[in-house]
Amino acid sequence: MWVGLGTLALGVGLAFGAARIPSDAGYAGVGPDFLPWLVAVVLMVCGALLAWQGARGGWRDLPEPSGAPRGDWVALAWVVAGLLAVATLITVVGFVFANALCYALAVRGLRYSEGRGAGGLRQAGVDLATGLLIATPVFWLFTRLLAINLPGLTGTGWL
Repeated sequence: MWVGLGTLALGVGLAFGAARIPSDAGYAGVGPDFLPWLVAVVLMVCGALLAWQGARGGWRDLPEPSGAPRGDWVALAWVVAGLLAVATLITVVGFVFANALCYALAVRGLRYSEGRGAGGLRQAGVDLATGLLIATPVFWLFTRLLAINLPGLTGTGWL
């Protein structure tokens, strides 16, 4: 119940902040206060539902969760390494390669969390290639279609 009340309070606090944002309608009639209000309302609804569920007894009748009784720290370390790699390397090697590396490291961690091995050198190459296949269209979508500047490796805007 306390999590629900905390979420509700967070939503109320965000609503007070959203009330201070001018509501001048911008493009398509949506002003700069729209998204903060949307997030505030969603947080308040979720908080109220969580608090209500907690007051009614919570989730006592649910089956035991699956998975290991303790966290897998090795798997977590691989996922965190992926996040740190992208944060460190994105301005050095560009968006595409940094996110491909992040993907490969995170997938390795997820494999460890399932109890499977990392897969070896061939699997690492497949993971990097898959990361490139995912990150490249995302980069092009943001830079070419949406005109959002992302760090690239070259000045051409294609990589």
